[in-house]
Amino acid sequence: MDIATPTTLDEPVSATIMRDARAVFSKLKIVLLPSGYSSPGNLRSYDADAALKELKDWDLWGPLFVCLSLSILLSVSAGEQGPLVFSAVFFVVWSGAAIVTINAQLLGGTISFFQSVCVLGYCIFPLTIAAVFVVFFRLFVTSVILDLILVALGFVWGTRASVVFIGQFIEEERKLLATFPVFFFYLFLAWMIML
Repeated sequence: MDIATPTTLDEPVSATIMRDARAVFSKLKIVLLPSGYSSPGNLRSYDADAALKELKDWDLWGPLFVCLSLSILLSVSAGEQGPLVFSAVFFVVWSGAAIVTINAQLLGGTISFFQSVCVLGYCIFPLTIAAVFVVFFRLFVTSVILDLILVALGFVWGTRASVVFIGQFIEEERKLLATFPVFFFYLFLAWMIML
C-alpha cells in the first residue's frame, strides 16, 4: 500500500459519521421502501440482488439507533415505569434477535450471526414508526382501534421485510421453522407498544 494513499484512518471524524449515517439511511430505506423511484413518476423495478448485497454489509449502528429510539419512546410514555420499560425493550430486542439468529443457524442457515441481528434490528423500524404515531395520537385521542391498526401495519411490514431477507439463507423445507420465531419476536414487540 502506498503511504500517500488516504485511508479511512486519515479522514475527519465528520466524514466517518456521515458515511455511516448514509449507510444506516440506505438500509432503513430498503426496509421501508421495497421499490424505488428513478425519477418522479417513473417507477423502476426493485433490484433484490442490490438490496440483498446492501443488507449483507452488516453494521450495528442502525439497529442500536432503532432500538434506542423505541426504548426511549416507550419509556417516556410509560411514566413512572419508564426505566423498567426501557430496559425491558432493550433486552427483548437484542436477546430476541440473538435467539432468532441462533435458531436460523441451528436449522442450517448460512447467514452470519451479526448479519441476521443487523437485519432483524433494522426491520424493527416500522414498529418504531408505528410507536411514534401511537404515542402522538394518544395525546389527542384514546382509540384502541387506531392503535391496533397502526401497530398491526408496523408489525406486518417489519415481519415481512425480515422474513424475506432471512428466508434467502434457509433451505426451503426448513424456511417455516426458521422464520416462525421472527413472527413471535415482532409480535412481542408489537404487544409492548400496545401497552
